[in-house]
Amino acid sequence: QVQLVESGGGLVQVGDSLRLSCTDSGQTFSRRAMAWFRQAPGKDREFVATISRGGGFDDYADSVKGRFTISRDNTENTVFLQMNSLKPEDTAVYYCASSRYSRVSDPQSRDFDSWGQGIQVTVSS
Repeated sequence: QVQLVESGGGLVQVGDSLRLSCTDSGQTFSRRAMAWFRQAPGKDREFVATISRGGGFDDYADSVKGRFTISRDNTENTVFLQMNSLKPEDTAVYYCASSRYSRVSDPQSRDFDSWGQGIQVTVSS
């Protein structure tokens, strides 16, 4: 059973960095692709980044390429999202997601079957 818990969110200033973590308490983490999505107030949830089960493949939304980095530690059942050069438009609730697939190309919400509760990231100008 997959249970995802995010941590590391908060209030930062424009240009600051923040690292989100998501830990899976289940037993299948290393077999599953992982991703981060986000949802800003009044907007639909959108894809941010994904990583394959072994970490050899990753992909990003155009809006975060070059600023965000997704990584994982399969020994700790944890996926990370390093966010640099944060902008006000990065303000959102960020969700960790787990897929039954080992790798997800062109990620959509429907490709992920387990979700964390979400964590707030606020970038103040």
